[in-house]
Amino acid sequence: MASATRKELLGKVHKMIPPMLERFHKGMLGRVGVIGGSEDYTGAPYFSAMASAKLGCDMSHVICEPGAGAVIKTYSPNLMVHPYMRQSKHLAQSESLDTVSAEVIGMLSRLHVVVIGPGLGRDKLMQDTCARVIEEARKQNIPFVLDADGLFLAQTRPELVQGCTECILTPNVVEFGRLAKAKGVNVEDGDPSEVCSKLAKAFGGVTIIQKGAKDYISNGKYTLVSDGEGGLKRSGGQGDTLTGSLATLLAYRQAYHDRIWDHEGDMEPAETLALAAYGGSAITRECSRLAFKEKGRALQAGDLTEYVHQAFLNTIAFPRSSS
Repeated sequence: MASATRKELLGKVHKMIPPMLERFHKGMLGRVGVIGGSEDYTGAPYFSAMASAKLGCDMSHVICEPGAGAVIKTYSPNLMVHPYMRQSKHLAQSESLDTVSAEVIGMLSRLHVVVIGPGLGRDKLMQDTCARVIEEARKQNIPFVLDADGLFLAQTRPELVQGCTECILTPNVVEFGRLAKAKGVNVEDGDPSEVCSKLAKAFGGVTIIQKGAKDYISNGKYTLVSDGEGGLKRSGGQGDTLTGSLATLLAYRQAYHDRIWDHEGDMEPAETLALAAYGGSAITRECSRLAFKEKGRALQAGDLTEYVHQAFLNTIAFPRSSS
């Protein structure tokens, strides 16, 4: 697959996008939860959850701090916001890590995919809660995406994701270096694709998207390079569009493997995970290109949100017949 062209790879991504059929009911095409949102960071979980929604998931949830939740609810009535997370300084006497994490974990049975990290912060209670969520998601075989401060967990507690083949890490160059250091991988040693593959293998088969001028993607078995044109403005928060897009594509991937519609079923889970990562990267880069074309150096992260669907149409949604 590594030698496949961009068109061929996007064609494969297209194969796992469910058609829209009358017999489908609410929730079948994706239930995504974004966990993060501390009092200081309310934009990131919103951008991630809205990208999921704009790409077509049926139900998009944000699980966050109460202070963040009150703000995020004002951004859009389309998101379901659950103020279950707690920062240490906001923990009530009747609450504990056990009670907080139990409430968040209780959400997992309602979700196909979890994104952990947007706006999370480094507060110990927030981090510890997410650590427990990761452990439970693994037990329930729920795919999850780690970004931003969620990656701090993979860096400092690599055992949380070690060997998890249903996990995607989305580090930028600096975060990639920190993860590599945690696993003793030399980032200067060879071609970037090979280094990404080496780190994915060191983590036991997690999927890694190293963001940059080109996005290097690998789970150790499949290694791809996403180099579609993007915008030239590097505003903070663009990675949140990536995590949300990934989440919806992972939900579509599950629908593909559950065979909720008739299709060939000729792609294995490791391949479809790499393809979901590639598709998420391609959509985000196209979002960035479209938004930059319109906004130029004034571009902000929120501008990408409005281009998610058009980017999907431009990259993946070729004409197809329903079955």
